[in-house]
Amino acid sequence: MKVAIHAGAAFTDDGRLFKSLQTNGDALGQNNVALLGPRRYRQLFKSTFRVLNTRPPLPDELETLRNQLSSSQDIRRIVFSNEGFVGNKETLLAEGQFYPLAGKRLSVLQEAFGDGGVELFMALRNPGSLIPKHLMSLPEKQRKEVIRKNDLSHLSWVEMIEDIRDFAPGVRITLWCNEDTPFIWGDIVRCVGGLPGDTQIIGEYDLLISLLTDDGQEQAQALLDQDTAQSRAEQRYALAQILEDHARPDKIEEELDLPGWTEEVIDAFSELYEQDVATLEAMDGVRVLRP
Repeated sequence: MKVAIHAGAAFTDDGRLFKSLQTNGDALGQNNVALLGPRRYRQLFKSTFRVLNTRPPLPDELETLRNQLSSSQDIRRIVFSNEGFVGNKETLLAEGQFYPLAGKRLSVLQEAFGDGGVELFMALRNPGSLIPKHLMSLPEKQRKEVIRKNDLSHLSWVEMIEDIRDFAPGVRITLWCNEDTPFIWGDIVRCVGGLPGDTQIIGEYDLLISLLTDDGQEQAQALLDQDTAQSRAEQRYALAQILEDHARPDKIEEELDLPGWTEEVIDAFSELYEQDVATLEAMDGVRVLRP
């Protein structure tokens, strides 16, 4: 049995993937995949992760965790979606990196379910927008403390993934850029759900369509309704053109009101972000989904 973990990152999902997996529940069921919700995450994992603050989990605690997820012989895959797997809001940015607890937490899951038994799925987001969005979500005192204790200029996703590879080398990792999500939503659902590549996904382009003006939505829907032999890549290229011409500014533009966070800072982070993703694509045990 495989355990598939969708772990955020923060400010990339808002529960959308879990809802989409629920909508496609028939396809999951036909492929012997179980989807467990936030309550089961809290019941199964929160106490296990909490003890990591003081000690490693005991063998009988790991055995209990295994047994609680092995109740049905028919289930070949269990899917969870909760960003708490790699850290809560307080540890999104700490100790000079993103999610410094991620490696240790994934090592617990690897120990419980064995090499190859756990798959991690995460959307990455440009730190140029993630950092100010996270900081401005914190109370002022806490925000100042985070800024004081962390060198924001050196934050990189590569460090987090390297930690996970060091602590839990048997965990397979699938990543994608949050900025690409509207175009590859169906691929994300299929990968997290362990579904065949030709599985039809309900609402595959709903997210992209929600970013369009009324005219753009009509054009996109007409394109998707065409009974043609267009490849998936050709279809996505055409949808990208529609989005470029008919995007709703209020849906794709974001105010980043952290003092001192200029366009120059964002551009610098964007360049580093592209370099990080290229580095991750070349890393063993890591797959990056692209449009």
